[in-house]
Amino acid sequence: MHEETTIGARLRVLRRWRGMSLDELAGLSGLSKGFLSRAERGQRALDRRSHIAALANALRVSETELVGGPHLSSDPVQTAPHATIPTLRAAVMANTLTAPVVERARPLSELVEEMGRIDRSEYKHVEVGEKLPALIDELHVHACAPADEAAYRLALETLIEAFQTATFTSKDLGYGDLAHVAAMRAGEAAAILDDPISTGKAASLRIHTIPARARERALEEAEKAANALQPHARGALGVQVLGMLTLAASMTATVLYKYDRAEHWLDQAADLAARVPDTPGANWGAFSRSNVGVWRVSLATERGMTGGDLLGLAKDVNEERIGARRGRHATFLADVGRGLARDKKMAREAQRWLLRAEEVAPHKIRNSSAVRESVASLLTRATAETGGRELRGLAARMGIPH
Repeated sequence: MHEETTIGARLRVLRRWRGMSLDELAGLSGLSKGFLSRAERGQRALDRRSHIAALANALRVSETELVGGPHLSSDPVQTAPHATIPTLRAAVMANTLTAPVVERARPLSELVEEMGRIDRSEYKHVEVGEKLPALIDELHVHACAPADEAAYRLALETLIEAFQTATFTSKDLGYGDLAHVAAMRAGEAAAILDDPISTGKAASLRIHTIPARARERALEEAEKAANALQPHARGALGVQVLGMLTLAASMTATVLYKYDRAEHWLDQAADLAARVPDTPGANWGAFSRSNVGVWRVSLATERGMTGGDLLGLAKDVNEERIGARRGRHATFLADVGRGLARDKKMAREAQRWLLRAEEVAPHKIRNSSAVRESVASLLTRATAETGGRELRGLAARMGIPH
């Protein structure tokens, strides 16, 4: 039914290419034969990072080969952001800290102000993609020929913020290679600045883009970076950067099934969040008490939680506070929907959460491989009683055969 639009369908192709039986793949991945069989038939979603990592490792392929690259449909909201990627790729990869690709730049103060508008989500997603390449180009002009030491450091600090946006924009759209390069470029700027907070910011980006086969190293790096920053996290910004590092460590540990370490770092994040205002829209990385609640839901979904337990965690999240960060808000709604989608009895409720997520940030949700998996799985089981019409509409907008 779904051809190669789902991870399960690609799993079957890759498994047969390797000449493996379901029993063999189950033994190598640690997942049950029944689960894998249902996943290949589209009846169970392969949307947990730990499952995808285990299967990619067992099949000796990259996660990208299993998950698939960007899925482009005829929907303009879903496809428009992809048109900005070639220019963004050129800006990230062609500029260096000794040779910019353009000769002139607007005043540094204007570039800093524009980066601030991007951070505050004042632009729509496509607008960010259109403005970011020029911003990166021009910041390199100032970094290569600064007016003074203060201007040099400000240009580098702003470049780190620009590369952060480039990292997550690329990652959201399925361009993992570009996300990784952007994170590495942030690291280059941080190395010159040589201050703990900039180093922590760059480390946070790198951890999010380390390939699955190196996740053990990613956890080590996350824990090392958090421990290194801890003595220097005195002000609000330092606490927020440290908080995002602890959350990255918690997620990485969760994917590795190291739940005790995951809980340790999640508790650390909660303690840190109590030290800063609960204002996700204004804080670095949206780190705050409300955002820790969002991550708690995400980690629970990754661990396989569903039903009333997951809804209980979701009720603790203040949606009004996270609303300023539409991407974070949409991810939260989608994580709840994905978790509920695993329970046949909660199919209608799962659809409601997923449709709410799409309403908040349609470009993000329609480009999410994890949501795609859940929608395809729900669609396989859909009936008129479980809201099949609305679900087919979402599937159509995501380019899923329905």
